[in-house]
Amino acid sequence: MCTIDEHALSTLAADTEAVVVELRDRTEILDALYRFGLGQDLKDAELFASAFAADAEVDFRPAAAKWGGRPPLLSGRDTIVTTILRTFAGRVDTTHQVTNPRIAIDGDTARLTALVEAQHLLTADHSTFALLKNPYDVELVRDGRRWVVRRMRIDNAWYLGDPTAIFG
Repeated sequence: MCTIDEHALSTLAADTEAVVVELRDRTEILDALYRFGLGQDLKDAELFASAFAADAEVDFRPAAAKWGGRPPLLSGRDTIVTTILRTFAGRVDTTHQVTNPRIAIDGDTARLTALVEAQHLLTADHSTFALLKNPYDVELVRDGRRWVVRRMRIDNAWYLGDPTAIFG
């Protein structure tokens, strides 16, 4: 799952201009994952949607399988945004933290792996929660000057609390 390389930057980035271009791409790639998390946390549909390509897929099935959940594969930006935000609307508060990102760029496509800690709390009763530590495997595509998620696979390393109370 992890994107492993012994260098942060490509060995092809030999001159200053190439390094700047690659650093910009890496920042934009990571920003797609930040938009995914913060869009949920702020309940901001526009910000959340900006993380995805129109034909994106989000696969939460590997994570949910750890506690017996069976969610569908979410396909299409509009379906992803409405399903996730509607599931949490007025019911669940979230916070997402991203760490350990690794990025591999291949022209106009990229792969990002990261660990995301996602806290989910019932709005009416914060003592009911699910704290998830999830490895993410993300395929992205260039969209002008930004990058967007084409496919996102979310697994689960561990959790605390009651995910079934949050996710059903």
